[in-house]
Amino acid sequence: MTVLAAPPEGHVFELPKLAALLRHAVPRVVEGMILPVAVFYVGLVVSGFAGGVVVAVAWVYGGVLYRLVRGRSVPGAVLLAAGMVTVRAVLALLADSPVLFFLQPTLGVFCASAGFLGTARVRRPLARRVAEDLVPLPAHVMEEPVMRRFFTRQSLVWGCAQLGNATLSLWLLLSQTIETYLLVRTSAVAVLLSGAALLTLLDFRRCLRALRSTS
Repeated sequence: MTVLAAPPEGHVFELPKLAALLRHAVPRVVEGMILPVAVFYVGLVVSGFAGGVVVAVAWVYGGVLYRLVRGRSVPGAVLLAAGMVTVRAVLALLADSPVLFFLQPTLGVFCASAGFLGTARVRRPLARRVAEDLVPLPAHVMEEPVMRRFFTRQSLVWGCAQLGNATLSLWLLLSQTIETYLLVRTSAVAVLLSGAALLTLLDFRRCLRALRSTS
């Protein structure tokens, strides 16, 4: 999601056009969702499971090294991801278990789903906390009843989307080959989360129109 600057007091801000949002989001989806799977799959085909794991870990650390070489700071989340993928790789290789390598991220998605659904009715649901990190909405806008209802709805939308993501991923992981898991899960999750993001965008625009009509 594109980060927007807070507007002058008394004005209602607008989201960028959908094309601009897509230009911002698509490279991140490719980098964060599609390329890691493609890299692992290539390693799997060429050198088996161990090769896929090694290449996947090298991909993560390559991203860290690229940032360092370019003089960019490495976000804490990236360092955490590197540490976690290293632990997963070591455990999976020792146990020779592809399931073990992919199980932890799936369990993490279940936790995210529980976080969204469990906070849907509280004053500051998880969906609002995520939005505050990504889009600096003015405080008075956040407290508008229409926006509070929006965040409740989006907590349910993203909670259900992540629950579907995790359930499908776990079923594929435990019942299908690793090749089927990678191909089906990547495409299905991309469609599922893209649909949730589109619902969020349309709902947000509807809320902005409602705020404009009352301002």
